[in-house]
Amino acid sequence: MLLAIDASNIRVGGGVTHLVELLRVAEPSRHGIEKIFVWACASTLARIEDRPWLEKRSDPALEAHLLKRIIWQRWELNKLIKAMGVNLLFVPGGSIISNFRPAVTMSRNMLPFEWRELKRFGFSTMTLKLALLRWLQVRSFRQADGTIFLTRYAYHAVTAATGPLRGTTSIVPHGIDTRFRLSPRPQRALGEFTPSDPLRVVYVSTIDVFKHQWSVVEAIGRLHAEGLPIRLDLYGPARASVLPRLTEAMKRADPRREFVRYWGEVDYKEIHACYATADLCVFASSCENMPNILIESMAAGLPIACSERGPMPEVLGEAGIYFDPENPASIADAVRTLAAAPELRAEKAAASSAAAAQFSWSRCASETLDFLAAVSRRAAQKSP
Repeated sequence: MLLAIDASNIRVGGGVTHLVELLRVAEPSRHGIEKIFVWACASTLARIEDRPWLEKRSDPALEAHLLKRIIWQRWELNKLIKAMGVNLLFVPGGSIISNFRPAVTMSRNMLPFEWRELKRFGFSTMTLKLALLRWLQVRSFRQADGTIFLTRYAYHAVTAATGPLRGTTSIVPHGIDTRFRLSPRPQRALGEFTPSDPLRVVYVSTIDVFKHQWSVVEAIGRLHAEGLPIRLDLYGPARASVLPRLTEAMKRADPRREFVRYWGEVDYKEIHACYATADLCVFASSCENMPNILIESMAAGLPIACSERGPMPEVLGEAGIYFDPENPASIADAVRTLAAAPELRAEKAAASSAAAAQFSWSRCASETLDFLAAVSRRAAQKSP
């Protein structure tokens, strides 16, 4: 079997991490796959490790604007993979542009499928982009021979929009790099925290309208006003239009910049260090498909105060204390509960660390390639 991967729209973030890690640990021969061809932009290909069975390919069109890339996907890619005798096309970015079949895609982005979240962007180019993406991905999922979902939550939310899918489906969660895995630390009693050595709370995530960092800042401000020695460290890139909202929240809660810090974007290779120095993690997103940051926090052995929305309860289970991400009082209650009880923190940290053990890139690669091979075999059996 020859497999082609159209990664032309995989350029930043979790999509690149997924592709890089999957190909790093994959063992294609175990699944009857002789060779894998990957088309992507130069920056993505540079991050993919060389393998004897892997051929990395690019094209000038993949460094150009979106329209030119779409034209290339629709016509040029189709010709290339047909001429090479490829058996299956895998499109991990979610939107199938080529008419080559059989093809498998992935559901990666929940924003286009949750109107409540989409409306947070108001009348903007982002809203139009997400609406277009919804149309394109609904079309792709309906036409695909197979679709991979990252969580059960995503499967149900997407198929509610698409209706029954004609192709087969599988739920294959992402993995976690081993550098994130830390043993849960001993938990200090509340009285051991001091203004010079406070309870360190970390929130790693893009600053965006559905991540609710301002609610977290207000919640931490309330706890600080109650006399709890606490500090909040925020890490992540910010959308320019949203950053002022966070800045204003920080000014209100901590005008002297004593206990709330925003550190900006951190290189992915260094993110694990953000968790290593924390006592507790907060994750306040209201829209996720597969919350990588949540499972990284779990692997880091941290007690977690977590949003009750989306797939978070599915992923974290009973290992977290949940809150309404748009209600600062609810967030403060969850953090206060963990802060006051070192035994509870230890119990939740151990449970989340154990739950994180199921998420590995080896498992992700094996289940993904197994599914791709099965779809290819099924398509071959149907061919006249």
